[in-house]
Amino acid sequence: MDRVIYTAMSAASQALNQQAITSHNLANVSTTGFRAQLATMKAVPIQGNSMTTRTLVTTTTPLFDSSMGALNYTGRELDVALMEDHWLAIQLPDGSEAYTRNGNIVVDENGTLTIEGYPLLGDSGVLTIPLHANVSISTDGTLSSLGAGDDPTTIAQVGKIKRVQLLPNEIVRGDDGFFHSTETTKNLRGANLPDNPNIKLMSGVLEGSNVNPVSAMVDLISHSRKFEMQMKGIMTADENAQKANQILSLT
Repeated sequence: MDRVIYTAMSAASQALNQQAITSHNLANVSTTGFRAQLATMKAVPIQGNSMTTRTLVTTTTPLFDSSMGALNYTGRELDVALMEDHWLAIQLPDGSEAYTRNGNIVVDENGTLTIEGYPLLGDSGVLTIPLHANVSISTDGTLSSLGAGDDPTTIAQVGKIKRVQLLPNEIVRGDDGFFHSTETTKNLRGANLPDNPNIKLMSGVLEGSNVNPVSAMVDLISHSRKFEMQMKGIMTADENAQKANQILSLT
C-alpha cells in the first residue's frame, strides 16, 4: 500500500488527539485553578529489519500553560489564591503528596480541611479544625479558630497551610487531575516538599482557569481542518491506487 496513506493516517490520528486535548481544556474553562494542557508533536521513526523507511508523528502532553488565571473575589474566608509557581499540597489515598492551585477549601463532617475531597496538608500533616468554629486564614497560611459563642479573645491558632514552590519543569500533571513532582525533583528535593515560609496567600480570592475560550474554539476549528486535509490525502492515495490497478488490468 502507498506509504502516503500511513503518513496521512498518522497525521489524522494526531489531529484527533489534539482536538481531544483542546476540548478537555475548553471543558475546564470554569474550573478553579485549572492549567491548560499543551500538546506537542514528536517524530517517531519507523524501525524495520533494515533501514528506517519513514517517520511518523505522535502527540505528547508533557507541558502545561503556567500563566495565572483571573483572580475572582469571593469574600469567603476559606477561599485562597496564590501567586504564580506556588502550590497547595494535598494528601492522596496512598499517603503521597499532590499539588493543586485550586484554593476552594471545604470542611468535611470530621473537621478536616479538604480540596476536591482530598485532605489539605499543613506544615505538620493533615489540617483539622474544631467543628462549627469560625476560621480565618492569614497571608502566611496560619489558621485561626474561634468557637461559636466564644469570647473573641479566645481565638487560637489551629494550624498552618503548607505552601510549596515548584517551577513548571519540576512538576507534571497526573491522570488524577492533580500535579506531581517529577522523578528528578523527588531525587533532588525529596518526595514530600517542606513548607515555604516566603509564599503568601490571598484569602477570600479564587484563581480562575487560565484557558482562553476564544483561542480554544479557534484551535478546535484548526484541528478539524487539519483532520479533513489528511483525510483528503488518504482519499487521493486510494483513488490513485484504484486507477493504477485499472491500468494494470488493461495490460
